[in-house]
Amino acid sequence: MRVLAKLVYNELLKMFRKKRFLVVVLILAVLIPIFTYAQYITVQTTIKQIGTSDWKAILQQQIIDQENRLTSSRVPDEWKKWTRLTIAQEKYYLKNNINPTSPGAPTFVRKFVEEAVALFIPLIVVILAADLVSSEYGNGTIKLLLTRPVARWKVLLSKYLALLLSVSLVMLITGLLSYLISGIIFGYKGWDLPVLTGFIQQGDQLITTQVHLIPQWKYIIFAYGLAWFSALAVGTISFMVSVLVRNTATSMGVMLAAVISGSLLSQLAPTWQSLRYFIFINLRLTDYLAGKPVIISGMSLPFSLAMLSIWSLVAIVIAFVVFSKKDVLN
Repeated sequence: MRVLAKLVYNELLKMFRKKRFLVVVLILAVLIPIFTYAQYITVQTTIKQIGTSDWKAILQQQIIDQENRLTSSRVPDEWKKWTRLTIAQEKYYLKNNINPTSPGAPTFVRKFVEEAVALFIPLIVVILAADLVSSEYGNGTIKLLLTRPVARWKVLLSKYLALLLSVSLVMLITGLLSYLISGIIFGYKGWDLPVLTGFIQQGDQLITTQVHLIPQWKYIIFAYGLAWFSALAVGTISFMVSVLVRNTATSMGVMLAAVISGSLLSQLAPTWQSLRYFIFINLRLTDYLAGKPVIISGMSLPFSLAMLSIWSLVAIVIAFVVFSKKDVLN
């Protein structure tokens, strides 16, 4: 155990020395203020267009706009179904006098992780994970690494544990920066605001019998927990690819294409039912918590958790088997 701990420590040191982790933090520090400002501009533009800052009037106008879209023959049936469910949820918020977008840094933190879980956070994780093993091949340090009297599986396990720790730290930093930066504009209050959860989709119907209120701080903990699970799944797949290929650019290219294709396919082919078995389609775990309509039928929180777990387990097995048997010294 002591040997493994030293190996993990060394892997973390290498990650920081390569400044890959610093690059990720800098990306977050630059983009989160941009996202915050964009959110502020969006709110101000909406207020100007509608002529009021009353959230009920704004939400009612959104409902009207969505109902008008339903009359268009150019909108696919799948998107009409999704829009109807969204309207039903928004009407529920109005009926129960719950503002889903109360201003404040905690609300921004919640909304940011809900939107970032499927693309932004996975791309950040790919930057961290794509070169964990492939860079050792490229730099030729793999030979030196394996001359130590340590079993190969321990070497690889130390890299994987270092990845899990770094991904967890990135998620923590993301939440802290989101709160601290957005609070400058929106204020730092709002942790105890009520948030609705428990919406269930059954076909074209939105079931509200299990809807209940929880404080926003608890919702944020759940949301970041789900986002963390998605990030670990992406990191695990990236880790496997890094073992399979010897070039960092190839490893990163493969993962970037896979993550982006998952986001695109869910929009371009919502009727393709088999698509729900693709790992990168199941990253939006926070949608189930928020009660957002699912475009591809047959998907649920247990299903997506199972898909991510199965893909991750298979990726780990492949990575360890290949690394243990691969002739890495040539």
